[in-house]
Amino acid sequence: MFSGEVMAQGNLLVTPKRVVMEGSKKTEILNLANIGKDSATFLISFIQIRMKEDGTFEKITEPDSAQYFADKYVRIFPRTVTLAPNEAQTVRIQLTKLSEMLPGEYRSHLYFRAVPSGKPLGEKEVSTDTSITVKLVPVFGISVPVILRRGESNAEVSFSDVAFFQHDRMPALKMTFNRKGSMSVYGDLTVDHISTSGKITQVGTIKGLAVYTPNAKRLFQLLLNKDAGIDYSSGKLRLTYTDQSEKPFKLAEYELQLRL
Repeated sequence: MFSGEVMAQGNLLVTPKRVVMEGSKKTEILNLANIGKDSATFLISFIQIRMKEDGTFEKITEPDSAQYFADKYVRIFPRTVTLAPNEAQTVRIQLTKLSEMLPGEYRSHLYFRAVPSGKPLGEKEVSTDTSITVKLVPVFGISVPVILRRGESNAEVSFSDVAFFQHDRMPALKMTFNRKGSMSVYGDLTVDHISTSGKITQVGTIKGLAVYTPNAKRLFQLLLNKDAGIDYSSGKLRLTYTDQSEKPFKLAEYELQLRL
């Protein structure tokens, strides 16, 4: 399910970039790699995140209505990792307190924060006067969603408010993802132009698009390819939202007729 999925930030590489544990699955292994030129230490903790309707995130401390945090049902080992350049290590995630979990989806985000040590690459010195120097040390962090599901899970996705428009002379598409059910959805969006003669040309794609519970919708805009020789005044645009499982299946589809 997670093959080839990689998340990178600063000098840290994490695989996979999201964790889903459901059914009989009770453990997961994350692979961490230091791709920098210096040794680095990373502290591992949980943070709670809300997804807003425009797809941006904000940190929270209390769950929204119908939102459940996963952190108290998960054990992480180790909590601190020090990696030499080009060194890798695994982090183990294990479910715990299963008897206390009610049916539903639980989500928290595993956060990897770099700990400044010595004088890392990219450090800048800013002189405020002749006697004081302030060091600006970049601190990198990366978060990975951890999703737990208990009991029966289901989700339905549909498109609405789909419209073609021009953004700074670039063809663009706006849409609303509508989610129903007990689970989050995550997949790839592809947009094809179908000419009046039936020719199909891919004009837009984005991978890893999520709508997390408890959100019922997500607003999204996508710039389309203007160099493909496409006549956006005729034909139609077909939107396809597909999940990223080993056997991908279609989550939603929509066709927009283009007119002058």
